[in-house]
Amino acid sequence: MQDATFPHLVWLRPAMAEPVRAPSLADLPFFRGADPATLAKVAATVRWRTVEPGQVVVDDDEPSTDIFFVAAGSVRVQLRAASGREVLLNEFGTGEFFGELSAIDGAPRAANVTAIARSRLCIIPAQTFLDFIFANPVACHGLLRTLTAKLRLQTERTLEREALPVRLRLFSELLRLSRPRNGVVGERVVSPPPPHHELAARIGARREVVSRELSDMTREGWLARDRRVIRILRVAEMQQAVSAELRAPAA
Repeated sequence: MQDATFPHLVWLRPAMAEPVRAPSLADLPFFRGADPATLAKVAATVRWRTVEPGQVVVDDDEPSTDIFFVAAGSVRVQLRAASGREVLLNEFGTGEFFGELSAIDGAPRAANVTAIARSRLCIIPAQTFLDFIFANPVACHGLLRTLTAKLRLQTERTLEREALPVRLRLFSELLRLSRPRNGVVGERVVSPPPPHHELAARIGARREVVSRELSDMTREGWLARDRRVIRILRVAEMQQAVSAELRAPAA
């Protein structure tokens, strides 16, 4: 999702816990508009699974090829190095899906997926999913648009990790995670605030460096923080600083 105010950023909606209820395939946005007979054919092959916070859904290099739809709840996608360092790639909430790469090419999983909140997952075999896609141009276009958005986000983050210092990477990520503050023009909020280790994993930095930068940014008037919220006070200046650095010629 993009915002015309900040064209550089692909905005993320923080994944929120959702009440778990009895779902059906027709509730998933991806399948809306499909005819009942087609839905019934797909539904006959799916499995439903409930996972708890912290539970691993998919492991890196796992050979499975199913695609997962989040009917309720939220999950986190991340890479883990042998050293234990983590890189957070994305989060998916209700109505979104993951695992499509292995469903398409049959290769092992490229990342770990862990539940953030108690979640209800719809698991569809790869061949069922591909048959549905090939027979439904609207769904195929939806898949292509989703893949394009994910690629744009990862391209953007790769550029930031290579070209920006930690502070500006933090600026970008906090802006992505934020929403407008009700009743206050020119401010945005991040609520609840992500833990420092999670922010570090998002931007490819060390936790202690992120903690120090957040303290400095608060002292300098960029942010106001408490346990419930981060208020971004100088939104336009943050965006301008990131854009200027990305446009700056190489030394």
